[in-house]
Amino acid sequence: MIVTIDGPAGSGKSTAARKLAARLEFAYLDTGAMYRAIALSVSGSSIDLADADSVLQFAQGLKLEIDCGPTHARISVDGHDVSEAIRSIEVSRLTSEIARHQSVRTHLIALQRKIGSTLANFVTEGRDQGSVVFPDADFRFVLDASVEVRASRRYQEMTADGQDVTIEVVAANIRHRDSIDAKQWEPLLASGSAIVIDTTEITIAGVVDRLSKIVLGE
Repeated sequence: MIVTIDGPAGSGKSTAARKLAARLEFAYLDTGAMYRAIALSVSGSSIDLADADSVLQFAQGLKLEIDCGPTHARISVDGHDVSEAIRSIEVSRLTSEIARHQSVRTHLIALQRKIGSTLANFVTEGRDQGSVVFPDADFRFVLDASVEVRASRRYQEMTADGQDVTIEVVAANIRHRDSIDAKQWEPLLASGSAIVIDTTEITIAGVVDRLSKIVLGE
């Protein structure tokens, strides 16, 4: 069984996907971490982010490995675990720049499908999982929330990790990412083929309860 969860930054999709996978005892595929891993690697190079061919060639030279456990997703680049390093505000900014290149998306889509083919049952989250990567998924969800709530959630996560950021900077980053990324899940909304859940006023436990009941047919 394949369950996809798409939506904007701060909507709760990563936490919900991880907790849903744990509850269902499914694998958890964090595709956003793959884009972030490339962004982190590019940040330490002289690659021009506007040069799609250079970014793609660089990405293809990286060895990305992801451990899709039911309660976690660890990602490594060329043998180095970068699971924590990819969560900074700077990597978030660069990630949208990386993801706007269709050639890079095509490269990662193929890799995501390859990983998915090795998993019996899994929950995957990102921006285009239900619309592009796994359009025949058994369940396709889109999570959303107000910008203010999403910025607050992301700010709390980042400051808890010791990052020195302001909520204004986080909110600006989220709005910027929305302007670039929204087109990835919009086909699901336009076609009505996804189940949309607004998480603005719902706890993460409530979101996971709702998701699991739908998947289990309760």
